[in-house]
Amino acid sequence: MTRSTKVIRHLGVRADLVADTITLDHHARHRRRVTLKTDSGLEFLLDLDRAVVLDDGDALELDDGRLVQVKAAPEKLVEVTTFNPLRLMRAAWHLGNRHVPAEITQEAIYIAEDAVIEAMLRGIGAATKQVVRPFKPERGAYEASQAHGHGGHDHGHDHDHGHDHHDHGHKHEHGHDCGCGGDHKHHHG
Repeated sequence: MTRSTKVIRHLGVRADLVADTITLDHHARHRRRVTLKTDSGLEFLLDLDRAVVLDDGDALELDDGRLVQVKAAPEKLVEVTTFNPLRLMRAAWHLGNRHVPAEITQEAIYIAEDAVIEAMLRGIGAATKQVVRPFKPERGAYEASQAHGHGGHDHGHDHDHGHDHHDHGHKHEHGHDCGCGGDHKHHHG
């Protein structure tokens, strides 16, 4: 079976090497090792060293040098709007505080459907409506620096925010690479 062991971020993709496309929703774009099928039906094994988030426009390099370009699939989302930019920034802050994946544009924020988060947003004065569009959430600053070759190596650490994360009512700790070189806890107050 054809394999892909390398992700090329969208800025480095050479259009003349793109042989096929693969259309994936947001959830399916977070992968490490899985058999995938391109839009034209070619099956290949994605076999990466670690799980990565594939962005719209990135490409997977096959073992023969061809590229399969990633396209974000349209999916059901919630469009968050406000009557002024300050309120939209406030909504973005509340979403970030809850670690909700969000796509931020000049006029709106897009998130996955979630009744509890939508109620919270309406409670702070934002309007919400269901839409169908590709979901291209912001990547975390640490993850983005890793994807572009900055920040050294991966290590795990816990951070405790002192608040409930919206994950079906469960408290949890995260392990992620902060790019700072040590194991420790982050406390946010």
